[in-house]
Amino acid sequence: MAQSKKAWGGRFKEATAKSVEAFTCSLHYDSRLYRYDIEGSIAHATMLADSGIISRKEAAAIVRGLKSILSDMEKGGFVFDPADEDIHMAIEKELIRRVGAAGGKLHTARSRNDQIALDVRLFLRAEIDAIIQLLVSLQKQLVKLAKSEIKTIMPGYTHMQKAQPVLLSHYFLAFAEMFSRDEQRLVDCKKRLNILPLGAAALAGTGLPIDRRCTAKLLNFPAVSHNSMDTVADRDYIAEFIFTASLAMTHLSRFCEDLVLWSSDEFGFAEISDAYTTGSSIMPQKKNPDIAELIRGKAARVYGDLFAILTLLKGLPMTYNRDLQEDKEPLFDAVDTVKDCLAIFTEMLAHTKFNAGRMYQAAGGGYSTATDVAEYLVEKGVPFRQAHEIVGNIVAHCVKCKKTLADLGLKDYQKFYAGFKADIADRIKLENSVNGRRHRGGTATSSVKERIREFDKRFGKK
Repeated sequence: MAQSKKAWGGRFKEATAKSVEAFTCSLHYDSRLYRYDIEGSIAHATMLADSGIISRKEAAAIVRGLKSILSDMEKGGFVFDPADEDIHMAIEKELIRRVGAAGGKLHTARSRNDQIALDVRLFLRAEIDAIIQLLVSLQKQLVKLAKSEIKTIMPGYTHMQKAQPVLLSHYFLAFAEMFSRDEQRLVDCKKRLNILPLGAAALAGTGLPIDRRCTAKLLNFPAVSHNSMDTVADRDYIAEFIFTASLAMTHLSRFCEDLVLWSSDEFGFAEISDAYTTGSSIMPQKKNPDIAELIRGKAARVYGDLFAILTLLKGLPMTYNRDLQEDKEPLFDAVDTVKDCLAIFTEMLAHTKFNAGRMYQAAGGGYSTATDVAEYLVEKGVPFRQAHEIVGNIVAHCVKCKKTLADLGLKDYQKFYAGFKADIADRIKLENSVNGRRHRGGTATSSVKERIREFDKRFGKK
């Protein structure tokens, strides 16, 4: 029987079955890690030479060969062998072909177990930086809208019922706060993954005199991992990233839900540009908010990625198991999905108009300033629970008589509480209701402008 030609095939007497090669191959998706695999290998070869494990001449040949492979891959001129198991073996085999025996020394003091952990950490570190920039761009767009809509009053909702009037700017900044937290979570996630795994080897480390701190410095890792067994088994950083991505998608999805509602005839609060909507194949009048709906749907996809990685990890014995090959597809999908959604959403939002008149009209409905009436009574010394009951009776009267709070005269108010004065008419105006909430975090124009200035300062704007 033919002997296996695999890099690990020394103890095998039979060639690997073609069906097994096809089933175990990960090259079709992990090939996207080639830059990071080569970057890590160059640092590893440099460290091996610095530590006297291989010669400087051998290291130079290895680095030269790796750079030539990288150049060919970047140009799209590299042809992968379908027989290669993964990106690591593909690059190593080609390196040996190009530089000879020196290439066979690259894997000294290294296992694919710590090698893939390094590749994924390098990949995710770069992708987190890119996603953070997308989150910052979205926050900037929200702040820009908050500035332009600073005079727009809209109805705030709880339980999908009109609750109290708020500034549209306050609404935009609410989502800016959410995406700011997503950004902070990614920064924290990056801190935990930004640790060098290389040197853990298969699971126990190596008996060769490697210098892990040298490799960490070359790859810009501020620290090295503490336990070789944990290092090759750890995928917490992947789960943590996908969880953070899931929250970002949750926030996008909630915003999209509002835009879907707001762009309907029933609301009429927003109009998304024709360039970011689609039509119906049968109904010529339709203008559908498909981008918002697709983002809402893709949130479920990222949740699935999170569930996949958690399920993958929950029953694994220590340390490395081949199951972990399945961690990359959900990770890659989550990265690609959240990046695409953040980019297109920010673009769409910049081409969306908001109907200030319709919002103002809607804000006046649903007795939205009833709480202001209750607070008016509190200022006159009425206990809040009593004030709440008085205003509830007033609203019930209005509902019965089909009147608004503004339709009532002073004598009408005084039937429910004698302490009402003529200034109650001003108190229930939408502008006064909004601007009465001047505290930190309130919806008053002054409070919102203060928060806008803080965002601008953070983004380096004057």
